[in-house]
Amino acid sequence: LKFIVGGEAGWLSGLRARPRVGRSWFERDLFYHGTFRDDFLWGVSSSAYQIEGGWDADGKGPSIWDNFTHTPGNNVVNNDNGDIACDSYNKLEEDLNILRALRVKAYRFSLSWSRIFPTGRIDSVNKYGVDYYNRLIDGLVASSIIPMVTLYHWDLPQALQDIGGWDNPSLIELFDSYADFCFRTFGDRVQFWMTFNEPMYEAWLGYGEGVFPPGVKDPGYAPYRIAHTIIKAHARVYHTYDEKYRESQKGVISLSLSTHWMEPKSPNLPGDIEAADRALQFSLGWFAHPIFRNGDYPDAMKWKVGNRSELQNLATSRLPSFTEEEKRYIRNTADVFCLNTYSTKIVKHRTPQLNPPSYENDLERTEEDDNSWPSTAVNRAVPWGMRRVLNWLKEEYGDIPIYVTENGVGLKKSQIEDIDRIFFFKTYINEALKAYNLDGVNLQGYMAWSMMDNFEWLQGYSVKFGLYQVDFNDTNRPRTARTSARYYTEVINNNGMPLDKEDEFLYGEFPKATSISIYLSIHPSIHPSIHSSIHPSTYSSLSLSLPPIYLSIYLHIYTHIDITCTYVL
Repeated sequence: LKFIVGGEAGWLSGLRARPRVGRSWFERDLFYHGTFRDDFLWGVSSSAYQIEGGWDADGKGPSIWDNFTHTPGNNVVNNDNGDIACDSYNKLEEDLNILRALRVKAYRFSLSWSRIFPTGRIDSVNKYGVDYYNRLIDGLVASSIIPMVTLYHWDLPQALQDIGGWDNPSLIELFDSYADFCFRTFGDRVQFWMTFNEPMYEAWLGYGEGVFPPGVKDPGYAPYRIAHTIIKAHARVYHTYDEKYRESQKGVISLSLSTHWMEPKSPNLPGDIEAADRALQFSLGWFAHPIFRNGDYPDAMKWKVGNRSELQNLATSRLPSFTEEEKRYIRNTADVFCLNTYSTKIVKHRTPQLNPPSYENDLERTEEDDNSWPSTAVNRAVPWGMRRVLNWLKEEYGDIPIYVTENGVGLKKSQIEDIDRIFFFKTYINEALKAYNLDGVNLQGYMAWSMMDNFEWLQGYSVKFGLYQVDFNDTNRPRTARTSARYYTEVINNNGMPLDKEDEFLYGEFPKATSISIYLSIHPSIHPSIHSSIHPSTYSSLSLSLPPIYLSIYLHIYTHIDITCTYVL
């Protein structure tokens, strides 16, 4: 028996995680106190189209999102667009001041391909765009903030979409020449690169559902073709960096992948368990399995799409295949795992219609929410899903360093006192802390989404994700710190969620000659009060029969030690 002595705020620190299967909701949701590794990378995220504005300033070329939002009937709320957005192109110093005030160690942002190459090609370099990013990177480095740079966050130059976009394999070479220029131009100060942000959404929303630009509605075929090209483009850029720049610049390169945690509706039904895992493979594994495992798609994808293609009387699978040479070229083309995650879905197996072909039907599952989960403007808040998806990554891809590159909550209201957002960050970061400290997940960084309110794609400016409020009705786009900004800075300063000094536990043994009286008080709503004195020799057998739910111990040292134990079920 080990004595754990401390105040009420520290009562959870004596608990250790049990296996995920069978963990009660009570134990699952317990708050945990602790800290991350000393060099943990705390930061915030943004993307070029969502904050920069200046859509045609100083020679910038149009992107597919510029054209999309300028086209009537695009389904963006209030017909919003990113023409001005947060006006970060003209407010660089204000953005740097926010980052300094937050005390972040890193800033994840993306480059606008069409701001650097207006036509998407290297023969159209725009020096004004290059200068903007040089000034941003220099400002970050001068402030001891690590630049984490994404090369592509959905805003393809329109000139390249005009030749077919990602459905044209020639974009592999064009993307590589763009990346090569960025490595050569910015790499002396940038040591953390991401090639693509959430390519699953690029493939499905842009080419399957067609609700994102370029608006292609080909749900059974195009998403798989687009993903195939993007994976090859990523691998090409990785090898360019590895062969030409890694030795001198000493950086890392990866890509940001996204998924919700997928929880089986009935954990005792093999069909639901397989459907939940299949949903993870079709979202995260679609790109992660080739890159982090064996250069090829997950077996669940190959079998399911191949089988349904055969039943559809197709000569070959709708899921393209890699050659053996391509598999060798693609595998192990990421140094770290970058994860964007926001919510959880409950997954159940289903057998959908066979035709017409669709990526969604290939998954053979349904997804739903639990109405008891707190709702937000975009997703339900399910903190424990963070811990589970991080553990799944560890089990699936090994002990690779993991960075959460996006996590945050969208709210409809724009109030400064954003208590709901504080609760979200507190609980989600706490689950990440459990994964790191209790489960041994190699988590090395966390980026909050987002630094400030911005253009949220189809939601326009109607949804607020920012630690800083932006007034989009004011032409000056003033930024104001929300309460959550101060909270996040406190978490960064504490490197997690440690116990206060007065609540820290004391570990040790009492002197052998000590007389110990233990008074047990059980809440009247559970059982009439019980008071008894127990000799030390009987303490062990007694303690094992009591529920270790909530224990607060106070010591009063006189001629003997009185210990008052309060148990609350």
